[in-house]
Amino acid sequence: MSVTQETLKPIVAPNPPDFQAIKAKQQATWASGDYAVIGTRLQIVGELLAEAADVRAGERVLDVAAGNGNATLAAARRFAEVTSTDYVEALLAKASARASADGLNATFKVADAEALPFDDGSFDVVLSTFGAMFTPDHRKTAAEMLRVVRRGGRIGLANWTPEGFIGQLFKVIGKHVPPPAGLQPPGLWGTEPHIVQLFGQDASDIRSERRFYHFRYKSPAHWIDVFRNYYGPTHKAFGALDASGQSKLRGDITELLERLNVGGPNSLVIPGEYLEVVIVKH
Repeated sequence: MSVTQETLKPIVAPNPPDFQAIKAKQQATWASGDYAVIGTRLQIVGELLAEAADVRAGERVLDVAAGNGNATLAAARRFAEVTSTDYVEALLAKASARASADGLNATFKVADAEALPFDDGSFDVVLSTFGAMFTPDHRKTAAEMLRVVRRGGRIGLANWTPEGFIGQLFKVIGKHVPPPAGLQPPGLWGTEPHIVQLFGQDASDIRSERRFYHFRYKSPAHWIDVFRNYYGPTHKAFGALDASGQSKLRGDITELLERLNVGGPNSLVIPGEYLEVVIVKH
């Protein structure tokens, strides 16, 4: 997909919510459980994104909301000079341990995606896999990524789509534990029009492709047990409900998993659609 200025429309956000309060709750959510258990299985997404963004040896690369470091490791494997950031220090520690285990060099720094502690134009490439999309203030996050990448540099994103599996999962969770009022849903980052709204005025080119990551687990019950224990949003949602509510949420998630399963009766394989985006800053 290529983008022209004619496709741009202004983002209107009257009466913005309390982003700081929401961010504090989100930070606690992602610090709960152990996202690294989930995230390490998504490594292939980081590798594909590094290829799509054409990460090259010696380039200065920033991984925003890096989590356990999938894009960080992918860029480091390509001999880039990588700085990995997240606002959850425990996740960065897991990413650092993974880099050390693989013999890869990277710098790890606690940082807020909405207020990156770097000078303008500090990086050749900025990457984020399923990270920046969960920040509460979409415009501020996009502006920060644009600010720290040089002219002619690239921003590479992997974002779950609203109609894909994770988008549907968040809708199911939202029926039981409503999200904060007035907050733009993270799934918007998985739509081309929203990406254009956020980045189009500063982009000479935007390319996007819909891809699938396949969640492979033993069964719906196995998936729920893993995500209930380790994936922050699911972990927090179950923790916010009483026994009856937990049972209903488990039933609704089970129905979703069974409906989307393409792995047959003896396994669970769920195609998870995401939008891979590469933005070139003009």
